Amino acid sequence: MSLPELYVALFFGGLVLLASIIATRLASGAGLPSLLLFLGVGVLVGESGIGLNFDNAQLAQGLGTAALGVILAEGGLATRFSDIRRVLAPAAVLATVGVGVSMLVTAAAVHWLLGMNWQLALLLGAIVSSTDAAAVFSVLRVVPLPRRLSGLLEAESGFNDAPAVILVLLFSTIPLEHEPTVIVGTLLYQLVVGAAIGLGCGFMGAMVLRRIALPAAGLYPLATFGLAMLAFAASGALHASGFIAAYLAGVMLANSGLPHRSATRSFAEGAGWLAQIGLFVLLGLLVSPHELVGEAVPAVVAGLVLLLLARPTAVVLSLSGFRMPWRDQVFVSWAGLRGAVPIVLATYPIVAGVPDSGRLLNIVFILVVVFTLVQGPSLRPLAQRLDLIPRDTTREIHIDAAPLDVLGAELITMTVMPGSRLHNVTVLELRLPEPSVITLIIRAGQSFVPQLVTRLETGDELLIVTTTAMRESAERRLRAVSRRGKLAYWFDEYGEPG
Repeated sequence: MSLPELYVALFFGGLVLLASIIATRLASGAGLPSLLLFLGVGVLVGESGIGLNFDNAQLAQGLGTAALGVILAEGGLATRFSDIRRVLAPAAVLATVGVGVSMLVTAAAVHWLLGMNWQLALLLGAIVSSTDAAAVFSVLRVVPLPRRLSGLLEAESGFNDAPAVILVLLFSTIPLEHEPTVIVGTLLYQLVVGAAIGLGCGFMGAMVLRRIALPAAGLYPLATFGLAMLAFAASGALHASGFIAAYLAGVMLANSGLPHRSATRSFAEGAGWLAQIGLFVLLGLLVSPHELVGEAVPAVVAGLVLLLLARPTAVVLSLSGFRMPWRDQVFVSWAGLRGAVPIVLATYPIVAGVPDSGRLLNIVFILVVVFTLVQGPSLRPLAQRLDLIPRDTTREIHIDAAPLDVLGAELITMTVMPGSRLHNVTVLELRLPEPSVITLIIRAGQSFVPQLVTRLETGDELLIVTTTAMRESAERRLRAVSRRGKLAYWFDEYGEPG
């Protein structure tokens, strides 16, 4: 590539990037995962739009797999272990047993309803069996779910890519009549070894980073993110699951008390967005719009089976032993968003040379677009209808402030909602655990520093500084008073997550 050609490529690449960022703002305003508009940008740039022809499925598979590793590493680095600790068991069952049940139900339905042969039916079931981490993370940023529920969805989307990838690879390369023990053994090897490498890289990396002083603060985010990607690559080289390794390494590193965690999370979030934009635009380029029309009916049928039968069945069977409320199960069933992962997985059988596998890419592309349009905007209204969005929700503010890192402090915000018993409670009566403090109140568009005798009012937005160690206690106290007033402890209300 000559220097002028490089400038042209960078110019159009920058335009696509800026267009995708603007699309992100539009999508978030409409309550949609941004992947839809990213895919649209790719289609517009492709052969049916500007005319850029791209049909290299093998290159798309390689770049897509690398991008998914970045996205999962970012998801792990953004995950608080305290949020997922209590839901690790149900998330693990949902990410393994749930994936298997969803695959079998979908495969059986498309085989009998659409006449698809068993290999293609099983491949389609495996491809769409996992939820998409990028789509789930983007929705959870704007839907303030209870922590038990958001933690479950985050952990599931971080774990279930690995089993889906393994199943797709197996059905693409191993004959169906092969011994089941070979399939089970391969699945267990990839999951166990991948998890061990991820946890090992995260633990050892955190131990080293805590003991060395890097010459520049900007090197800590690079080192942390690099360790997660090292786990991803090492697992892949050993034919284990790089996806689960990247996610678990990120979780370990994010929860090890490393310095400059705010900068690290900001860097990881930027890298994750860049990977999402590049991945979705690339996948939009890969499809040929004129070939999609003929697969619209199979895609809608498969999507309906997945949404209304396979996913709910998988959720009920996976979570039946965990005493999860039916409202949570309904939401988890509906919130099984699909995104880039199934489209990337659809390239695996094409590269492997599975006969007639090209149609799977078109079916999966239509399914993802149509059902994301259905599910994405409906998640917040459904959560409200099921009474899953708590009124006493605190939200974290991500800021780059060195003093907060040095002190191990965090800044959160909470709004006094209508009906909250926080109304008319003074700052003194609130009795937040030390050293938590309300630093600012925003009331009717005006901000002021509260005194101990200041009374809270409905509509107030509170800015609270607390330490990492006391954050959970501060949030419990806020929830308790919001529910039962300043004498909440007298009524045995201790603000446990709802």
